[in-house]
Amino acid sequence: MVTGERRVDPWPSLPLDAWLDTQETLHLWMQVSGKVKLALTPFLNEWWNVALTVTPRGLTTGSIPSGHGSFAIDFDFIDHQLYFRDSDGLTRSVSLVPKSVAAFHEEVMATLREMGFAVTINPLPAEIPDAIRFDLDIEHASYDAEAVVRWWWIQARTEQIMQQYRSSFVGKSSPVYFYWGSFDLNTTRFSGRPTTPPAEAPHFLQLAESQENFSSGFWPGNISMSGVTLGEPAFYAYVYPEPEGFRHTTILSGAARYDERFGQFLLPYADVARTADPDKTVLAFFKDAYEAAAMLADWDRSALERSQS
Repeated sequence: MVTGERRVDPWPSLPLDAWLDTQETLHLWMQVSGKVKLALTPFLNEWWNVALTVTPRGLTTGSIPSGHGSFAIDFDFIDHQLYFRDSDGLTRSVSLVPKSVAAFHEEVMATLREMGFAVTINPLPAEIPDAIRFDLDIEHASYDAEAVVRWWWIQARTEQIMQQYRSSFVGKSSPVYFYWGSFDLNTTRFSGRPTTPPAEAPHFLQLAESQENFSSGFWPGNISMSGVTLGEPAFYAYVYPEPEGFRHTTILSGAARYDERFGQFLLPYADVARTADPDKTVLAFFKDAYEAAAMLADWDRSALERSQS
C-alpha cells in the first residue's frame, strides 16, 4: 500500500480468519499501551480513563500525566508507527512491523524509560483466555499492514456514525471509545438509574454495570473473555439489565439477530457492507435497538433525548 493513498471503499472486506494472527497480535500490543494509561490515570466513570480514542490516523491514549509533565502514545496506521510525544517536545517512535509481543513490550517500556517516564504495568493481558505474559509472549508476532488499514477504515467510518448517533442524547453517555481489553469500538447511554451489577462478573465489569445502560459498537468477532468467538466482525447492541421482551424484538426488519451466547443483538459486518447505504444501515441499527431497549426498560426518554428536526 502506498502511504497517503486515498481509500476508495470505506467498508472493505475484513473476514476475521484472513487476519486473525494480526488481530491477536495487535490486540496484545494495544493492551501494553492501554495498561500504561491504566497505571498512570485516575479512575473515571466505568473505566473511561483507560480507553483509547480515535484520531484521523489511528488511536491514541490521549494525554497521560507523569511527574511534572505528560505524554501520549499514538498508534498511527498510516505510517505504521507507534509514536510517543511528551509535553517537553520529545518524540520517539516504534515501528509497527511483524514482531513478537515480548519484543514490542520491551521496546515500549524502554522508550518510556528513555523519555524519563517511570511506569510499571501488570504484564498479564486482560479479558483474554489462557493469556501469556507480555514479556514472555513470542507466539504472537504477526502484522499484516494491509489488513490493519482495512480494519482501521472501518473504525474511522463507524466512529463518525456513532458521533452522529450520540448527538440526540442529552443524558449521561460515554464518548466513542476503543476498549483495548475487548478490542471493540463502543459508546454507552445511561438511564440515570442505579442497578445491581452481575455478582459473578469480574470487578471491572461490576463497576461498569452499576447503572442501567445501553451499549452499542463494532467488534471484529475475536475470542471474548468468556472464551466464545463470533468468528466474524459485527455491529452490536445490548442493554443492561435486559428488560423482558428485548431479545424477541425485531430490529432492522429482522436483519439483526439476538445471539444468546453474547446476550446482545448482532448485525454482521459483511451484511452491512453489501447494503446500498452502509452508513444509513449502521445508524438505523443503533437507533432501532436503543429505542426498543429504552421503551421496554421504561427509560424517561423525554428527559434523556433531544428531538431532531
